[in-house]
Amino acid sequence: MNYVTRNIGNLMKTSSINVGGPTTQVQWRGRRVKVTGTLEQALGLMQRKMTSSGMERLIRRQANHHVTDSEKRVLARKNLERKIRSQDLGRKLRSILLQKARRNPCYTS
Repeated sequence: MNYVTRNIGNLMKTSSINVGGPTTQVQWRGRRVKVTGTLEQALGLMQRKMTSSGMERLIRRQANHHVTDSEKRVLARKNLERKIRSQDLGRKLRSILLQKARRNPCYTS
């Protein structure tokens, strides 16, 4: 949440505030948040929407500084390890489901 609030100026495309009432409408790259209440409620709702859509992960992934070659190697190794772990988990789950299907012929996937 702190990261989002610090960088709110960089991420916001347009911001419009309804002067007639306590309704605030903020647009984030196609995401709109409309909350009647406090700014904290609007920020909380906006963060939940950004997290669920994957936008927060994309923002955090952006490099705000120069990435050295050694940092690139470390990041590449971590990404490869994550990918291998994910593939291993997928294989294990598939094998478990196949074993269940073979043991119980009534089981349909």
